[in-house]
Amino acid sequence: MLQQGKPDSAQPLVTVHNPMGYPPKVSRKQPADRPTSLDGKVVYLVDSRFDDSLELLKEVEAWFARNMPSVDVRIRQMANTYSKDDPQLWEEIKANGHAAIIGVGHCSTCAPAVTTHAITLETKYGVPTAAIHTEKFDKVVRSVAKMGGLSQQPLVFVPQPVMGKTPEELRAYVEGPDPISGKPVMKEIIEALTVGLSASAEDAQFERSTPRLVEPDTEDNLHAAFLRNNWTDKLPIILPTDARVADMLAATSRKPDEVVGHMQPTTNRGLWEYTVEKVAVNAVMAGASPEYFPVILALAAAQVSARGSTSSSAAAMAVVNGPVRNEIGMNCGVGALGPYSHANATIGRAFGLLSQNLQGGSVVGETFMGSLGNNYTYNNLTFAENEERSPWEPLHVQKGFDARTSTVSIFHGCRSTTFSLGLRKEYWREHVRDMLLGTDAITAPTLVLDPICARQFIDRGGFVNKQDLLDFIYETAQMPAGRYWDLQLVQNYIYPRATFGEEPMAGKLKPGKDELVHIFRPQDINVVVVGGESNGYWQIYGAHYRTTVSVDDWR
Repeated sequence: MLQQGKPDSAQPLVTVHNPMGYPPKVSRKQPADRPTSLDGKVVYLVDSRFDDSLELLKEVEAWFARNMPSVDVRIRQMANTYSKDDPQLWEEIKANGHAAIIGVGHCSTCAPAVTTHAITLETKYGVPTAAIHTEKFDKVVRSVAKMGGLSQQPLVFVPQPVMGKTPEELRAYVEGPDPISGKPVMKEIIEALTVGLSASAEDAQFERSTPRLVEPDTEDNLHAAFLRNNWTDKLPIILPTDARVADMLAATSRKPDEVVGHMQPTTNRGLWEYTVEKVAVNAVMAGASPEYFPVILALAAAQVSARGSTSSSAAAMAVVNGPVRNEIGMNCGVGALGPYSHANATIGRAFGLLSQNLQGGSVVGETFMGSLGNNYTYNNLTFAENEERSPWEPLHVQKGFDARTSTVSIFHGCRSTTFSLGLRKEYWREHVRDMLLGTDAITAPTLVLDPICARQFIDRGGFVNKQDLLDFIYETAQMPAGRYWDLQLVQNYIYPRATFGEEPMAGKLKPGKDELVHIFRPQDINVVVVGGESNGYWQIYGAHYRTTVSVDDWR
């Protein structure tokens, strides 16, 4: 709800647009019927396969063995990563079980997924289910449960962290109190599976909508209200008055009420819808000029959030190609990735603002859970490729577009960065390998090269064609299988997919621990040329390519 101050009678009242998108409709669901007791019943413990969740569930199993030995407890792991549905397992639980406990939700993406799976078991398969989470994600999962139509979904909490804890420490979690409710964890779980659930009064009144305009107020009060309501990036904004929004809309042939896309901060949070006008509102707030608007619309049409909620604190990168670069004065030379171009800066800022507002928010503790945060999110590494000084075809041509088409390409991740100057004659291959090993192993590398360094790759390696360089990067990025599989990120996100049989992940399980395996897929590696040739610097970002969108389609 919008919080505003008391109008100052000395200042004129101003009417501005509401920057938020349109929330998805919530369809209320019915929970499963509960048995009166678990004695003699079959209870499934479902491992979400994230960061030692299984170890905590083993302590739950041991608690049942000590305290309720008549309960038949069966541990099952989900077949793939926590983000995937597992209907085969749900059918098994429905056919053979009387209740389920699923966990542990202890990251910003797995906690919503665990809650969603619990709701699925409850409402689609008729299995009473309790979801275990760590207390850091209390607000997150309650929001997901409400969005999922079952606000009374049983949610039980243990302390954070679970990863790396000893069996004794995890046993203390299970035998101790829920840090949110203060009740004993196992008592809470037993009650959740045996006592009927009833909807709260709050749930009965849960309806949401987004008004087009904000109630008129003074400029000072509106600025304060936008800040309090988390509609900004905590920096000053331009108030989106009707006249300013109209000027922005005049830069596209699309109708204001045309739906551009849908977005959410992470999976299982509910897709919010947004129109051309809503994108224009956020573009105004960012200080963008109307001539930039087709690029901003293309970013919105990509439906990739620059404010994704992942505890790993990801950011986005946007690379503009084609004639629009020069038409609107984007910087692809000296300082292209810095605060030296109005177009680069405000287009990138608009990408962030439209992401957080059109997806339903980016609020710390609720819709954003990045543990460290990421400074790149202020303008999302937005720049134009230096096509004129690149020795290779530009990025958008590599992605299948005509060179005369204006596009924007979106990458996601940008958590790890390695940096170097040029390529030395003797050990340049080893230096490239070391840089690649410095990026995170689950986000493919995107090489960002000054034109000087790009030409050095040709001089040193003979990579006249960009594909030759991409092939070299793929072959160079290898490490011993034992080290690879011991990486926590690989265990969380790659290992479940490998055990499910998904290639090429599954093939990496075959080599011995000292044999080399490729870290990345060849099709995921990218190269972009940018910079003003003041020196041959270059960087490797862990940046996963998502999509390329035509800017011309949004003129």
